[in-house]
Amino acid sequence: MTVLAHGTAAPGGRGDALARDALAVLQPGFEGTTAPAWLLRRLSEGLVSVGLFGRNIASPGQLAALTAQLRAEREDVLVAIDEEGGDVTRLEVRGGSSFPGNLALGAVDDTGLTREVARELGRRLAECGVNFNWAPSADVNSNPDNPVIGVRSFGADTALAARHTAAYVEGLQATGVAACTKHFPGHGDTNVDSHHALPRIDADLDTLAARELVPFRAAIEAGTKAVMSAHILVPALDPTRPATLSPQILTGLLRKELGYEGLIVTDGMEMNAIAGTYGIERGSVLAIAAGADAICVGGGLADEGTVLRLRDALVAAVREGTLSEERLADAAARVRALAGWTDSARAAAGAVPGAPQGGAPGIGLEAARRAVTVSGTPAPLAAPYVATLAPVANIAVGDETPWGLAGALAELLPGTASGVFPEGASAQDVLAAAGGRPVVAVVRDAHRHAWMAEVLDGLVAARPDTVVVEMGLPRAEPRGALYIATHGAAPVCGRAAAEVIAGG
Repeated sequence: MTVLAHGTAAPGGRGDALARDALAVLQPGFEGTTAPAWLLRRLSEGLVSVGLFGRNIASPGQLAALTAQLRAEREDVLVAIDEEGGDVTRLEVRGGSSFPGNLALGAVDDTGLTREVARELGRRLAECGVNFNWAPSADVNSNPDNPVIGVRSFGADTALAARHTAAYVEGLQATGVAACTKHFPGHGDTNVDSHHALPRIDADLDTLAARELVPFRAAIEAGTKAVMSAHILVPALDPTRPATLSPQILTGLLRKELGYEGLIVTDGMEMNAIAGTYGIERGSVLAIAAGADAICVGGGLADEGTVLRLRDALVAAVREGTLSEERLADAAARVRALAGWTDSARAAAGAVPGAPQGGAPGIGLEAARRAVTVSGTPAPLAAPYVATLAPVANIAVGDETPWGLAGALAELLPGTASGVFPEGASAQDVLAAAGGRPVVAVVRDAHRHAWMAEVLDGLVAARPDTVVVEMGLPRAEPRGALYIATHGAAPVCGRAAAEVIAGG
């Protein structure tokens, strides 16, 4: 291929068509709250999708203006976002989500509620001009020590996860926003975060079919427009390549055996499970060759150079014969087809970017309240001290999004004080900070963090009236005079727990 300055493909002929197809299969991110000139230029050259992250969002109004800027360059642009609700939010990255996450919805186990929550979330995305959501997580969280899924799953019960996955897909897509069910073939039975390394699931074929694959079958039946692959090694399906790069898993299992015809998107290719083993250029070529249609990149790599390197790697692979021209063209066609669907679906749903559309603004708090479970009897508290025992946030959640209940409790119980205690803190540190105040200890996945359990043991021994609020996976034995499980750490979950503590 003749290449001009700055990696621009020579116009005309097969080379130009290959370059356009290569751009079409990329879903890049970028820096800033307005679209950079290079991104707009690539949209005019064939790029179809753009991925948004917390760094791109300051407010709903700003987001609507940004998507309008993108749409002015390409009317059918796919604007993608990782908006699961609950712990993983980009739309409300600075204040925390107005919706509880999947585990809370699974705890309530009302598919009608799940459908309505997803519909309201989709309505808000559509109002801001976003038409593609990298959600829901269909992973069955069968391993309670899973460091990356946890509360992002509807639960450890396969049938429950399946019916709520389907309800979520239906609710979201009713607003004209495409759902992307993840992380195929199932990330729930792992104890490694694929952002850092390559996880491995050693389940046999029968177990995979009866557990991991069931929610994905339900999502396909519900009409999910996209499925996201997982960067996990599943030897029973492919002993050598992770799912994202495996023809046996993406083409053989997902396409042929499960009969899925929609878009297959990769998880972020800059994640270390791929980038640290194959590199993003080779990994992207292998993913498209294996059956993926879109390459998600941009969570950590968000620049024009990355886009051009990936485009050129795909074109070179076709030229060299390591990637068929037909496979690349088919992938690009699937991306464009989804872009066309979102355009028509948005119109059918009456979604007008930038225009308020009513909805059910209180549905998130309603769901969070219904998800709370309580052990013990609430007792009146005066000016309590909220001690948040804070683990290191996983990358999918991010450490910039606030969580907990200190603010909500201060609104209901004036005089409430609070502090955050990281790993290394002791019960004595908390007691010294609390003084004579009643203690409310807030934890997240206490069963996975020995230091949290030790602090809680010390607090309850010294102060039997301690209130314990678990905002992660409630696997540890309840302790304290009052034990509250919120099944998520979003602000609405904190508000629901604060109402219990305050006697509301």
